[in-house]
Amino acid sequence: MTPKSIAIIGECMVELSGQPFTAMQQNYGGDSMNTAIYLKKLAGNEVNVNYVSAMGTDPLSRALIEKWQAHHINTDNVLLSHNKQPGLYMIQNDVSGERTFQYWRSDSAAKYLLQHTDFKKVLTSLAEVDAIYLSGISLAILAEQDCHTLLSHLALLKQQGIKIIYDSNYRPALWSSKMHCHLANNKAYALADLALVTFDDEAQLWGDSNVAQCTERLHQQGAHEVVVKLGADGCQYSKKHLDNSISVELFNTVAVEKVIDTTAAGDSFNAGFLAQWLTEQPIKQCAQAGNLLAAQVIQKRGAIVEIDIATIKHTIKA
Repeated sequence: MTPKSIAIIGECMVELSGQPFTAMQQNYGGDSMNTAIYLKKLAGNEVNVNYVSAMGTDPLSRALIEKWQAHHINTDNVLLSHNKQPGLYMIQNDVSGERTFQYWRSDSAAKYLLQHTDFKKVLTSLAEVDAIYLSGISLAILAEQDCHTLLSHLALLKQQGIKIIYDSNYRPALWSSKMHCHLANNKAYALADLALVTFDDEAQLWGDSNVAQCTERLHQQGAHEVVVKLGADGCQYSKKHLDNSISVELFNTVAVEKVIDTTAAGDSFNAGFLAQWLTEQPIKQCAQAGNLLAAQVIQKRGAIVEIDIATIKHTIKA
């Protein structure tokens, strides 16, 4: 069986974690890379995962790319910029596991992805994958014109039969204005064969008062399949059918003993869901994989952690 292929567009940054002026740990992370790595871990040879971004040519950038390659991520479409460097963020967690971030990314290489002289080669390779995944962060870091140019390219790729997957992952500080954010998200939802969103993000961005309102809006904006992530309450899946009716299913989350760190909870859920969805497994199995993977991730510290793949696969098949 030929493996499915997905291109994931975004930015991965250097991560510093710990308390300031103490021993801080250096790692890496970013919503799109978190999803890429966990997707490859769970899907294995069934899905080829390609990362699309830009990095510098400095030793740190090259070391990061080598880390991704060690996770079997294809980096052929990570473009190198001689005059740019990777972004940086610092993360701290409170006693309940919730996190706060500080970013230094305003001039990172990924911000200029579409302006790179080799971006046309990336577009050529994107035409050869089965699906393309991106998030609101992937769009927000770009200049406004580049953001809309990318969405126009995705519209053409969608016409060629390539599936578009979108997670709004709303971070207000990254957007130049709420108007720009609304316009870009409207375009992204309209392209989305699958929208994987977090209710709290959607409520903040659009003022949704409940999940039903959020779901109806997303389908009206054009999303075909919608997953609304509800944290401890699991997730809701909905699909708009040819007769315009909408079917809805709710899937409970997985109970955990203690939440240590919620970093990458939504990103890992997306990865688990996609590992099954890309290979056309039942939706119940997709949601179960997402919930199981996220449950493991939030019980450990950091964005990229070791996971028990065998247990997830066994539980899904049981």
